[in-house]
Parts: sequence; structure tokens; C-alpha cells
Amino acid sequence: MAVPSSTPIVQARTLGKQVTSPEGELVILDDVSFDVNPGEAVAVVGASGSGKSTLLGLLAGLDTPTHGSVMLDGQVLGELDEDGRAALRSQRVGFVFQSFQLLPSLTALENTMLPLELAEGANARVVATEVLDRVGLKDRIHHYPNQLSGGEQQRVAIARAFAANPKILFADEPTGNLDQKTGDRIIELLFSMNRERGTTLILVTHDLALAKNCDKVLELEAGRLTTS
Repeated sequence: MAVPSSTPIVQARTLGKQVTSPEGELVILDDVSFDVNPGEAVAVVGASGSGKSTLLGLLAGLDTPTHGSVMLDGQVLGELDEDGRAALRSQRVGFVFQSFQLLPSLTALENTMLPLELAEGANARVVATEVLDRVGLKDRIHHYPNQLSGGEQQRVAIARAFAANPKILFADEPTGNLDQKTGDRIIELLFSMNRERGTTLILVTHDLALAKNCDKVLELEAGRLTTS
């Protein structure tokens, strides 16, 4: 589990997000504040529409808040422009999504190499091959996504996320498109990579049993944080 640290790797302060709808201003997140320490596994839970995915997007700098601030690994995201936030993500952040988001024209190996090549990392092929072996896909590296099962595709997505050795991994319902048995394997893999590499894991999930295995649970209700 996480090693205590006096310096949080993620800090949210009075974070809020509003959007304009035909009915007027819609509050998606309202006055959300919390810290995440390096190496922690944190679950974000709540009913559909409670603001979980919006929160994840704000923490990762994929979206900007209406008010409040996010500090990611010592950097205040609001002080960066879009290119600056993208550069920060490429250096320190990994993502795993419910929909896998693999490029269909690339093999498992090529998909995993992609973030390393974009970051101009050395030995991209070697690193990608090693991490695919770690997730149990040594014999599938030259297969395309449509030749892989859902669980195999999600393992490629995890390999791609971990290949650049990110400090923080954001996962949005990573088992949502998988059956229970396959989903359990994916979660076990995420936690093992979290432990082995010390990567901070922040995941959105509907699975309360999964949430209980995390160091911290953030529960959202109608955009407000009820537990932390």
C-alpha cells in the first residue's frame, strides 16, 4: 500500500465545474477539495451523473475548472496553457479508459510504443515488449486490436499506460466493458503495477468491493464530495 508522504502528488482545492444548459447553469462539481499522496490507490465512486468522470478530467488537465485549482506533481494546472498541460501529461500521466481506445491500425506492440515514441523515449520497442510481457501478452504483441479479446485489449491499454513509467495513472471505469472474471484480472494487474512501480492510481469505479481495496475512497453525490 501507499507510503506516507508529506507532499501530496495531487491536490484539489475548492474545485468546481459548471456548464450552461437549456435549463440554465448546471453544476457538475461543487467545492471539491482533497489530497492524494504519492503511491496511493484512490477510488472515486458515486452514482451515474455524480461528476466522477468530470473530476478525473479536471485532475488530469483534460478539462479546466470553472473555479478552484488542481496541483499535479507540484505544478498548478491553471498556470499552464493547453500545450503545457499536454506536455505535463505526456511526461507524468498515464490513462486507462473503459473503451480501451487502441488504434485499430496498429499492433499491440505499436500501440504500446506510441506514447514512448511521442515522448521521444529511448528503446521504445524494448520497453514496450517488456511491459507487454509483464501483462501476459508476450505471444500477442503482433496482433491487431480486432484479433484480441476485450480483456487482452484492456491489458494492451494498461501496458501502453505504464510503458512511459508515469507517476500517476488515471483509470475511468477500466472494467466497465469486461465480464466479472476478466475485470477482476484487470484490477489485480492494475494494483500489482501500482505496488511494483509506486505509481499513484486514481480510478473511477461503480464497484464498491474494488473501492474498499484502495487506500482512499472519494465519494461524490450530486457533484459534492461526501467522503474523503
